[in-house]
Amino acid sequence: MELIVIFYGVLLMDKLFGKFGLYTWMALAVVFANIQVSKQVDIAGVSTALGNVMFASTYLTTDILNEKYGDKASKNAVKIAAAALIAYILFALFTQAFIPNTFDTVDPGMKSIFAMSVRITTASGIMFILSNWGDVIIYQKLKQKTGGKHMWFRNNLSTILCNCAENFGFSILAFIGTFPLLYCLEVAVAGSIIEMLIALCDTPFLYLAGIFNRKSGILLEKENAKDETLSEEAA
Repeated sequence: MELIVIFYGVLLMDKLFGKFGLYTWMALAVVFANIQVSKQVDIAGVSTALGNVMFASTYLTTDILNEKYGDKASKNAVKIAAAALIAYILFALFTQAFIPNTFDTVDPGMKSIFAMSVRITTASGIMFILSNWGDVIIYQKLKQKTGGKHMWFRNNLSTILCNCAENFGFSILAFIGTFPLLYCLEVAVAGSIIEMLIALCDTPFLYLAGIFNRKSGILLEKENAKDETLSEEAA
């Protein structure tokens, strides 16, 4: 159910706000995924951290941007998400730094939510940026090699490769030395299996994005062409 809601959410943001909606989704997804990842759940009998689907939606988002708006738009989305992640970490630290007064009732809960290991957060951020950037590059290369055909192939190959690399990289950077290497690899394999299944599920939504969202950004007001020209000249 979460997968369907989240992936349809990506399509809805594109339909309503075009590429700006997808940029916004990237920023929101990386923040919420880093909040969800603290919660441990069982999925199909496999213990894992929540947030896999939200993280996976970023790959779907960059693939849609690549197909509809070009690889530069995909790279911009990754940069925006990286900035959002840094901002989230900073504001989370500031929130914990303030001492609550006697009327406060939410500080313990907020400390639990925002409790972050510097090492884990750093590992998550590094692998998120590298894996999404790699996904954009691999996707574009495959698109060029196939002449724009076989969208399902480049979608699955780029997403699965980068998802698996992200899982192994994160598990080693975040936990090696704290836990045995074998345990780190087991966590990475379990996460990779789940995310491979999720990656296969996002392919229909990539095709739906092309069918349903031929006219994107329906809620956006048309910007003044003169203002756009001035902005381009200033840049």
